[in-house]
Amino acid sequence: MKAGRYFIIVILFMGFLILSGNKGLVDYFSLKGKLFAIKATNEQIVNENSMLKKKITLLRHDLRYIENIARNELGMVKKGDIIYRFVE
Repeated sequence: MKAGRYFIIVILFMGFLILSGNKGLVDYFSLKGKLFAIKATNEQIVNENSMLKKKITLLRHDLRYIENIARNELGMVKKGDIIYRFVE
């Protein structure tokens, strides 16, 4: 019977080490959550990079897109445009 008790104590101690020891199950699940968050962030960055690549291509080759950016973001006007100013 004493051998059985020691065996159970050893098994419980090993189970405790597996659960809470260095690189145990607790660390595993914590790192798994961090990995999921990093993958989500990486996916966002990949999507943002693809959008930026599309914008770069448009800025290099599409004159209408360049004109649209110049008018909307920089407030530029084309020759012959009529400008209205509203006074409040």
